[in-house]
Amino acid sequence: MGFIEAIILGLVQGLTEFLPVSSSAHLRIVGEFLPGANDPGATFTAITQIGTELAVILYFRKDIVRIIGRWFRHFGSAGGAHSNGIPKNDPDVRLGWLIIIGTLPIVAIGFLAQDTIRTVFRSLWLIAIVLIVFGIILGLADYFGKKIRPIEEMSYGHGIAIGLAQVLALIPGVSRSGATMTMGLSLGYTRPAAARFGFLLAIPAVFGSGLYELVHSFGEPAGVYGYAETLVATLVAFIVGFVVIAFLMRYIEKRSFLPFVIYRVLLGTALLVLLASGVIQPL
Repeated sequence: MGFIEAIILGLVQGLTEFLPVSSSAHLRIVGEFLPGANDPGATFTAITQIGTELAVILYFRKDIVRIIGRWFRHFGSAGGAHSNGIPKNDPDVRLGWLIIIGTLPIVAIGFLAQDTIRTVFRSLWLIAIVLIVFGIILGLADYFGKKIRPIEEMSYGHGIAIGLAQVLALIPGVSRSGATMTMGLSLGYTRPAAARFGFLLAIPAVFGSGLYELVHSFGEPAGVYGYAETLVATLVAFIVGFVVIAFLMRYIEKRSFLPFVIYRVLLGTALLVLLASGVIQPL
């Protein structure tokens, strides 16, 4: 049953990582209804997210290569208005810096709050409430946001604000993509611009977290799922995640986040009912 459960969880991870519905919350909830009825755990979640981030790299490969290339080339000349013909305020150079700077808050908080992330934040009561509250906040940002700024206009202040919003993703139920897109929309960016920057911003943090958890899992007691099952789930998450991200980027060009907002509120409400009735336990 271990591999079957891993495949199911890999599907869940791939389906929900990029949608603003929180993949970590879904893994936590679905785990309760599998035959083992266990929390997959923060380690399993972090490692399988490597699969979905590989999907991000594949999908945005041209953007990533361009940003990295222009960012490094910018150091080719000291002083002056240009470095190797690249303007000092080049949008790709700025995005490179913003991805680095915007990653620092979640790295710092994630490292310092590890015990809380593995215990308190795994409570289903908290997840249910967060699903509803942040779903409503996403809906408000999507409705009232001006949605006129392209990603090329991303300022340092706005990039840092979105980086701070990403910290909230440490709480299952918030959604990394949901938090960053909500902040982006609130600051007036278009849906595709907010989503694109949020996905690029997540790459260092998610890879760092996944590799950290992978390294620290060596020599530790086996969790709910072993390395083989976790690898299978990660591969499934990669394949499904690529399809989902392609769908979402096309979807948000013309449509709102309202269906996801409604889904989050309904899921959170259903979870509260199940917890209150004792069908499932909070931890």
